[in-house]
Amino acid sequence: MTVQEIAERLNGTVEGDGTIEIQALASLQEARAGDLSFLHSDKYARQMQETKASAVLVSEQWASPTTAKALIRVPDPNGAFATAAPWFAPQEPVRKPGIHSTAVIAESAKIGADVYIGPWTVVEDGAVIGDGCVIEAQVFIGQHVRIGKACHIYPQVTIREGCVMGDRCILHCGVRIGGDGYGFNPVFQPDGTIRVDKIPQLGIVELGNDVEIGSNTTIDRARFGRTRIGNSTKIDNLVQIGHNVQVGDCSGLIAQSGVAGSARIGNGCLIWAQAGISGHITVHDMAQVGPMAGVSKDIASGEYVLGAPAVPKREFAKSLMIPREVARLKEEVKALREELAKLQK
Repeated sequence: MTVQEIAERLNGTVEGDGTIEIQALASLQEARAGDLSFLHSDKYARQMQETKASAVLVSEQWASPTTAKALIRVPDPNGAFATAAPWFAPQEPVRKPGIHSTAVIAESAKIGADVYIGPWTVVEDGAVIGDGCVIEAQVFIGQHVRIGKACHIYPQVTIREGCVMGDRCILHCGVRIGGDGYGFNPVFQPDGTIRVDKIPQLGIVELGNDVEIGSNTTIDRARFGRTRIGNSTKIDNLVQIGHNVQVGDCSGLIAQSGVAGSARIGNGCLIWAQAGISGHITVHDMAQVGPMAGVSKDIASGEYVLGAPAVPKREFAKSLMIPREVARLKEEVKALREELAKLQK
C-alpha cells in the first residue's frame, strides 16, 4: 500500500513522496525504511529529526524538520495510526461456529447460536453461553456461569461457578475469575496455639458489558454478594482485585496494580502500574492513582495522587523540592557562618 493510498483511506493529505510503498508500522525510534509511524505529541518532535520511517502521520498544524520522506496530515494521528494498524497486521484466526470433539460440555449447559468452543474446553452443569461467543482451547467454565453475547475467551481462562459476564467481554490468556477471596479467621486455642479457619467465600464475580481483562489477572469472588467490574472497564495484565471490590464504568487498572477487599473505585478512574489500594476505601469518580502509589484513605473526585502514602499531585511535587531547599539552606548557613567568622575577627 502506498503512502497516497493510506492517506486517501484516512482522509488525510500527503506532503512528500506519495508513491512510497509501506510494509509495516513502527514507532519513530524503531522505524525502518518502508515503515509508517506517527507523532501524537510535540515532546517527541526530536525523534522526527532522527526517524528512519518512510512516512509519518502528523497533525494538520504540526511544523518541524523531519527525516521522513513523506508526511500524512490528519486531525488525530494517534487515532489514524490505530485505524491503519489492522491493514498491516496478520489476520486473526477465524473461528467458525462449532464444538471441538475433545470439548466436554454438560448436558444441562445452554449454548447459544454461532458459538465456537475449542479443544479440551470444559463447560459444566447449568452454564449458559450467549450467541456468537468464541471460547478458545483449554477454558474452564464452571457450574451456572452465565456468559453474554459475542464474548471472546482466550486459552486457559478459568471462570468459576456462578460468575456472570455481560456482552462483548474479552478475557485474555490465563485470566482467573471467581477464585476465593483472602478471608481467614485466627482462633486462639486453650493450649496457646492458633488455628486459622477459612471464611467461606460464597459470592460471585459480575462483569458488565464490554469489559476487557489482560493476561494472568485475577478477580476474587465475593465473600457474600458480588465483586463487580463495571461496563467498558479495561484491566491490564497481572492485576489483582480482591473480594467484594466494586469498580465503576469506564475505569482502567494498569499492570501489577492491586485492589484489596471491599474497596470501591468509581467511574472514569485510572489506577496506574504497581499502585496498591487498601481495603474498604473509596476512589471517587475521575480520580487517578499514580504509579507505585500506596492508597490508605479515600481519594476525592478528580484528584490525582502519588507516593506512599499517597498524597495529591501538587503536594507530592512540593515534597520533591524539600531536599533541594535543604541543600540550598545549608549553603546559605555555611556562607553566613563564614561571614560571621570574618566579622568576629
